[in-house]
Amino acid sequence: MRLDLSHIRQPETAFLRQYEPSAFATDDEDYRVVAPVSLGFTIHKDHDRFRLVGTVTTTLELACSRCLEPFTLPVNAAFDLRYWPQGTAAEAASDDEDESAVDDDDVSMTFYRDEEIDLGTLMREQFYLALPMKPLCRETCKGLCGQCGVNLNVETCQCQPHWDDPRLAGLKDLITDRKHDDA
Repeated sequence: MRLDLSHIRQPETAFLRQYEPSAFATDDEDYRVVAPVSLGFTIHKDHDRFRLVGTVTTTLELACSRCLEPFTLPVNAAFDLRYWPQGTAAEAASDDEDESAVDDDDVSMTFYRDEEIDLGTLMREQFYLALPMKPLCRETCKGLCGQCGVNLNVETCQCQPHWDDPRLAGLKDLITDRKHDDA
């Protein structure tokens, strides 16, 4: 999944590809790609600098953070990324007249080498940016019982919700003794 930049001759070029979910099959991700990935963007060329503006669309499968059940999340992520050849950061930083010098917090810019951009990395970054901080199968998810572990969305458990913190047992004894002394 590499984009060969040496073939880009026009100042503006369209790119549209579709990738199968098996191309993203790894065990170390927080998600699983379950639908074909559609990647479309326009390549804007300025000498050896490139700007990619487009979208990536697919469906991801995640585990709910409350009940741990899998659910799907549609992704339609737009991106606007700039690519410079590797080694130009020092040149850009020393160029006082160039207003597009590299800032540390410029997250939309990255570097390429060997006249190639890794589109797999680009898509994985967009997937991670599309993930919610706390993935939920639905807003009203009840989660798991803290005592028996049953999924509260499916069934109700018979556990007692009352729990006494053993660290506070000494204080509870003081309160009980004081009530008996007042009487």
